[in-house]
Amino acid sequence: MTSIAIRQLGTTEADFQTRFEQVLHWSEDTDQAIEERVAHILADVRKRGDAAVLDCTQRFDQLQADSVASLELTRDELRAALDQITPAQRQAVEAAAARVRDYHERQLQACGLSWQYRDADGTLLGQKVTPLDRVGIYVPGGKAAYPSSVLMNAIPARVAGVGEIVMVVPTPRGEKNLLVLAAAFVAGVHRAFTLGGAQAVGALAYGTATVPRVDKITGPGNAYVASAKRRVFGQVGIDMIAGPSEILVLADGTTPPDWVAMDLFSQAEHDELAQSILLCPDAAYIAQVHAAMDRLLPTMPRQAVIRASLEGRGALIHTRSMEEACEISNRIAPEHLEVSSADPHRWEPLLRHAGAIFLGAYTSESLGDYCAGPNHVLPTSGTARFSSPLGVYDFQKRSSLIEVSEAGAQSLGRIASELAHGEGLQAHAQAAEFRLK
Repeated sequence: MTSIAIRQLGTTEADFQTRFEQVLHWSEDTDQAIEERVAHILADVRKRGDAAVLDCTQRFDQLQADSVASLELTRDELRAALDQITPAQRQAVEAAAARVRDYHERQLQACGLSWQYRDADGTLLGQKVTPLDRVGIYVPGGKAAYPSSVLMNAIPARVAGVGEIVMVVPTPRGEKNLLVLAAAFVAGVHRAFTLGGAQAVGALAYGTATVPRVDKITGPGNAYVASAKRRVFGQVGIDMIAGPSEILVLADGTTPPDWVAMDLFSQAEHDELAQSILLCPDAAYIAQVHAAMDRLLPTMPRQAVIRASLEGRGALIHTRSMEEACEISNRIAPEHLEVSSADPHRWEPLLRHAGAIFLGAYTSESLGDYCAGPNHVLPTSGTARFSSPLGVYDFQKRSSLIEVSEAGAQSLGRIASELAHGEGLQAHAQAAEFRLK
């Protein structure tokens, strides 16, 4: 087995900046053929509804059905799936769900509540927070099954108070994953359809005779799903357009090299475009991690994918210091950021941009993916500079509350009148002036 040909960079090298930019470069341009096909599918679903959805499901998923209604899973079927999985799987699903629910309930208390106050003249001002009426969650299927995605999308929606959660999940050739269905029951999904692809996104966005129209669509998918979500945005809300998965490890050399090597593998095994980067000021430790990667790779069932990811987009970067590593991390703004250090809290204040920050050697990113509690739907491709993880707040909206007292209308009316005249909007000005004594 040949050594993994992963890029090795050093910040003291003259060409570091150029090589570093090459590591970060990723083209999110969608294949034009995909764009055209998705546009056609969405237009067809919008025009023909259930008939178009059924045709696409039969063509792309090889799933024969007489009607879309027959593809809906009942609550009894979801409950039966929970009873059919192994006791260990059931315990894991229920334990993970409990932790995810607890975290998002705390999030609700911190940021998801209405509030109001009255100022000195008796004017009431505030914010009214209300949940969305109906949301759709897309759960990937086909190559792999993701019960964790069900928990991470449905539970914060339930905690937020969403009236109806509609899940869609592709089941190619009719093969249903019991763990996914069990997770849907535990998470409190109201309705579930064995639909996937752009046609499922279109059905949720536009509504059909069978699939209800939703207010927002969340959850990851393939290039067709991402393209469809981008196209229906504005018709409905969406969470984000996710790029390839990423992990950045800041290491001070105190964590066992095997641990860090496997953490880098944990993202590389997603797909060939996933990115795994190590930043460390200890050159000898970087060499130990590289050796561990070479030794562990043959034990991985997905070793071909891991190798392609690491050699295509991975990097081992030798920095001058941990401080410089933190600075570079902020430039990258990674999806997952591990601070694999003996004193992670020393470095955490220096870290401004990341989807999720994992502190300490024992905090593997995989725990966040499944059961730690915080959401695993995170901003990618540097968007952590301005975006946040999926949360309760994504399933709520805010309305401003204003009740101006008679006294308040006197002072506020003069301010509004002056500004409205300055903008040339006389009706605005007079609406305020009519209320002046």
